[in-house]
Amino acid sequence: MVAATAAIGAWGAPNDDGNYDYFFLEAMIQREKGNSDAAFDLLRHCLSLNPDAPEAYFYLAQYHLAMKDKEKSLQCFEKAAALCPDNSTYLETLAQAYVTNGKTKEAVAVLEKLTATNTDRPDVLEMLMQLYQQEGDYDNTIKTLDRLELLEGKNERISYAKSQIYTMKGDKQAAIAEMKELADQYPNDLNYRGMYGDALLMNGKEDEALGIYRTILAEEPHNNRAQMSMRAYYKQKQDTLRADSMTMRLLLNKNTEDDTRIYIMRQEIGESENAGGDSTKITRMFEAVMESPEASADMAILYATYMNLKKMPREGVEKVLTRVLDMEPDNAAARLQLVAYAWQRDDLDRVISLCKAARQYNPDEMAFYYYEGMAHFRKDDGDSALDAFQNGISVINDKSDPDIVSDFYAAMGDLLYEKGRKAEAYAAYDSCLQWKDDNLGCLNNYAYYLSIGGDSLDKAERMSHQTVKAEPKNATYLDTYAWILFMQERYAEAKIYIDQAVQNDSDHSAVILEHAGDIHAKAGSTDTAVELWRQAAAKDPENKLLARKIRQRKYIKE
Repeated sequence: MVAATAAIGAWGAPNDDGNYDYFFLEAMIQREKGNSDAAFDLLRHCLSLNPDAPEAYFYLAQYHLAMKDKEKSLQCFEKAAALCPDNSTYLETLAQAYVTNGKTKEAVAVLEKLTATNTDRPDVLEMLMQLYQQEGDYDNTIKTLDRLELLEGKNERISYAKSQIYTMKGDKQAAIAEMKELADQYPNDLNYRGMYGDALLMNGKEDEALGIYRTILAEEPHNNRAQMSMRAYYKQKQDTLRADSMTMRLLLNKNTEDDTRIYIMRQEIGESENAGGDSTKITRMFEAVMESPEASADMAILYATYMNLKKMPREGVEKVLTRVLDMEPDNAAARLQLVAYAWQRDDLDRVISLCKAARQYNPDEMAFYYYEGMAHFRKDDGDSALDAFQNGISVINDKSDPDIVSDFYAAMGDLLYEKGRKAEAYAAYDSCLQWKDDNLGCLNNYAYYLSIGGDSLDKAERMSHQTVKAEPKNATYLDTYAWILFMQERYAEAKIYIDQAVQNDSDHSAVILEHAGDIHAKAGSTDTAVELWRQAAAKDPENKLLARKIRQRKYIKE
């Protein structure tokens, strides 16, 4: 604001028109540059030069609004409109400001003034109509709709709105007459005739309405609008048999939009759950649709979701999801669900098959590369696993799931280390931890491999300690941490953690028992060490180094 104030001080006296034009132009330049403070000061100075400048008030109002000063903003909008009453922008903005401030009557007055000089503005009439309706002024709402009709001609939207207002007003006769007039004007349009039937039904003329619906269906059996109306009527009357019959006709109707079909099924599911949740009827409806030409992938997804909700057998859900892929091979959600099911039942070949197909249909979906790689990994096919992971890396972006990306790199690190490519493995682990610095599996493996090579033991100790802190009863993590302390020759501390590892190791791992013996031997507990080595040897009788340790009763470095 300093620059703006300095500029103001350098110019002349109030009411100098030349100065006003200069400062207003400069205010607009600062506004375009995004310098709000400078523009605000310049506009206020403009008003000191010319207190009757509507454009200065108009722009100042916007800055007051940005500063949350609604009262000053409204005052400025009012002043601009008062100074320039023929400016439609000022009037329209003032009306919107009144609406925002809850001053509906004032907004209506401004809009009426605006429409008096702008007779071809349907958008303004729409706003005026909504305000009248909001105020419960049905007579003026109808009058405004009549004015809209003069501009747009008689159409479904306006006639329906007028009929609705007449109904709200309690004028049933006028509500019916409005829709009849539309239907009579377009006698060949059965949808308008159906809307006339709806108006009759809504206003208590049930027999006449049903007569119209039946006439429509006799002329056009697949008219889904008439079917929808009759279904609603039967449901209202709790005539379940006829309502269900009409529901099935709609679901199997070739003219029913798929979104409508989905809406109907969701409605039926909701009603079924509210009534106790009997799935028999809903399942029958789904099956009928899925066996018809009107079956769609969206309907199949809804069916699978419902089956999961009702805890139906997984085999049935898989059949439905497979049907989804038949119709939409690129449906990633269905494919991922099938992959998850195959993974859970350990069908690794099925996982691989589904994921490989996804490379054609969903090449940018990283999860498929992950599952394919992990399936190969579990099948001990390291080369194929590494290929899948490396292909998956190419689709990683800033929107990727950090958990999956992290696991990606962690698995790659394990594979690369197994192949003796230590530097690449460590680089993969580093990438993993960049995406998720608390990936415990990666931290443990990384730390352990560093300790085996005697590399960066301090770094390994920090990473391993993080895993033990997160899961203090995890035998694997405790073993790794104890071993790193052992490698650092911190034998007393190592003994504490390896004893906890043995205590928490439900599998009685030979590796953990051997490590425990090694640590106890270095800590001076030779008898305990020999006993632990013997337990390890019982688990791993082919381990010749263990046998030597037991015979010589001392730790022997491998």
